[in-house]
Amino acid sequence: MKPIEINNLLQENTKKLCALFATQDKNWVTKAPEGKWSAGQHVAHLVQSTEPLLKALGYPSFILMWKFGKNNRSNRDFQTIVIRYNEKLANVVGGISSPFSRNMPNVNGDNVQEWFQKLTSLNEKLSSKILKISDKKLDSILIPHPLMGRMTLREILMWNAYHAEHHYNLLLSKYKDLP
Repeated sequence: MKPIEINNLLQENTKKLCALFATQDKNWVTKAPEGKWSAGQHVAHLVQSTEPLLKALGYPSFILMWKFGKNNRSNRDFQTIVIRYNEKLANVVGGISSPFSRNMPNVNGDNVQEWFQKLTSLNEKLSSKILKISDKKLDSILIPHPLMGRMTLREILMWNAYHAEHHYNLLLSKYKDLP
């Protein structure tokens, strides 16, 4: 997947998520199935998972290669990443795989727009970086994902674009009709 395609997918999936929230009443943001995050906390989770990715992209390439190594395998394609991510999620015990989202903030109808503004701002910064990274760096630099292990920059950016869709689909299937 080319950087422009990753960027477009990220923007499209974030817009779908925003549109879903726009069609719900203010109280829906705090609704959750038993023992799960509230609908609004899914947005906070996307913010919390995008922040470290953006931070990592701010480091010089040689630091990332020194710390995490250089890729020595073929890149996985988008479909493979999606399949592998969902397989890994299915094997998570306890429900939360991300260390960034263990202590979830309170997200409600009054502050959910602030969370969307944070997500939009992070995605704009991420988009800017995605479009400036060379293909060589996208395919050779590795960074860690808490569930998937080390991934190339291209792979983790594809995962990030899918991540918004994943949460959109969860909200659509499990939260949309909550009382």
